[in-house]
Amino acid sequence: MSQESHSRPSTAPVGAGSARGVSTVLGQTLRPLAPAPPEAAESLIAPGTQIAESLVPAVSPAAPAAPVSLASPRPEAADESPADESPAGGRKGRHIVFVAWRDLANRRAGGSEVLVDHLAEGMTARGDRVTLLCGGPTAERPYQVIRNGGTYTQFLRAPLAYRRLRDCDLVVEVCNGMPFFAPLWARRPMVCLVNHVHTDLWAVRFPAPLAAVGRFTESVLMPWAHRKNLFLTISGSTAAALADIGVEKDRIRQVSMCVEQPQPLTPRSPEPMFLALGRLEDYKRMDLLLRLWERVRHVVGGRLVIAGDGPERARLEAMAGPGVVVTGRVSEEEKHRLLCSAWILLHPAMIEGWGIVITEAAIRGTPGIGFDVPGLRDSVVDGETGVLVRNEGQFASAWASLALDHRTREALGRAARERALRLHWSAAVEGFASVADEALAGASSAKSRG
Repeated sequence: MSQESHSRPSTAPVGAGSARGVSTVLGQTLRPLAPAPPEAAESLIAPGTQIAESLVPAVSPAAPAAPVSLASPRPEAADESPADESPAGGRKGRHIVFVAWRDLANRRAGGSEVLVDHLAEGMTARGDRVTLLCGGPTAERPYQVIRNGGTYTQFLRAPLAYRRLRDCDLVVEVCNGMPFFAPLWARRPMVCLVNHVHTDLWAVRFPAPLAAVGRFTESVLMPWAHRKNLFLTISGSTAAALADIGVEKDRIRQVSMCVEQPQPLTPRSPEPMFLALGRLEDYKRMDLLLRLWERVRHVVGGRLVIAGDGPERARLEAMAGPGVVVTGRVSEEEKHRLLCSAWILLHPAMIEGWGIVITEAAIRGTPGIGFDVPGLRDSVVDGETGVLVRNEGQFASAWASLALDHRTREALGRAARERALRLHWSAAVEGFASVADEALAGASSAKSRG
C-alpha cells in the first residue's frame, strides 16, 4: 500500500457547488465552516525572504457542527425498468467490472486504488457482483480480482482479458493519465472514473516527446473515446479540469474522497514535530520541504519527519540535514501514531486529485499546509481547516507562524477533524450506485430508441 492513503468517497452533477463554496456531492453536502477573521502577523522568517505578512489567520473555536448527510436525488432516466430487490436491500445484483491500473497490493498504490477498493467492496455488500481487472501484483479481496499483466502490458492485454467478462452489466474504466480505451473493445454501458487530469505532470515525469503524446492522449483521445459516457471524479478541481479538456459538464458526476474513523488517538508530540507522508515521487516535491526546513528550523526547532518510500528516497536521505528523519515505509499503526503526533501535516505536491493524506491527518485533528493547487483546494478549506499558499516564501512563513501560534493551530485542527468526520464512505458508495443506475438506465433508453 502507498503511504499516502489506505483509509478508504460521496457524488452529484458538477455545477452545484465549488471547492470554495458549498460543495455538493451525491450522497452528502459539505458546508465550509464560518470564515475566520484574518489577522496579520509579522513574518517569522529570516530577513531576505519576500513575505509581507503571516498567512495564518486567527481561528476562533467553534461549536462542533452536526454531521451533514444529504442524499441528492438521482437524475431522472427515461424508460428505466423496475429492478428486483436484492437480499442486501438494493437492486437485483448486477456485474460491475472495474478496469484499473493497480490493486491495493501494489506498493505504488495510492488514493485511486483506495477509492476503487471502497467502491468495489461497497457495491459487493449491496448485492452486486464486482470484478477488478488490473495489473499485478494483486491480493485476495471481498470481490473478484483478475491480474492482467504488468504495469504496461496490461494496456495491451485488457481487451483479451475482458472477453471472459463480456456478460457484465457495467464497465468502469479508471483513467490515471493513460486510458485503456475501453469503449473501443467493451460494448457495454460505461463510466469513466478520473481522479485527476495530469496536465503539467506529463512534462515532469517524461521526456518532451513522450510528454506531448501523453498530454494529447489524455486531453483529446480519452474524452473522444468516452464522448457518450458519464465521467466520475472526486473533486471540484478535477471536474473543472475535465470541462477544460472538452467533457460536457452535464456528463460529469462527483464523489468526495472519504476517510475511515481511526483507532483511538495517541498523544500529540510535546516538542515540535512536522510530518510529510506519502509516496516519494518527484511531483510530490519533498525536496522542497528540506530546503524550507533550513529556514524554518532556526525559528521553530523540533523535527521534520518524512515518511514513505519511492524513487526519490535515496536523494532525500542524501539531502537531509539536522533535525530531519526519513523513515521509509511505515506500518499502518506507525502511520496512525505519526499523524496523531504531528503538529502540522506538510503537503508540497504540485497537483492532486484530492490529497487523501490531508483528510487522514484532519480526522486526527492535525491541520495541513499545502499549495493552492488542484485537489488541495478541495481537501483544505483555507484559513479554516488548514492553510493554502502560492509560493515557497509563503509556505515557509505559514509553517513558522502556525508552529508558534498554538491557539490557531489547535483551532484549525479541531475544525479539520469536524469536517473530516462528515466524510462517510457509505455515502460515497451510495453516490456511485446512483451513477451506475444512471449509466445503465441511459444505455437502456438509447437502446430502445435505436
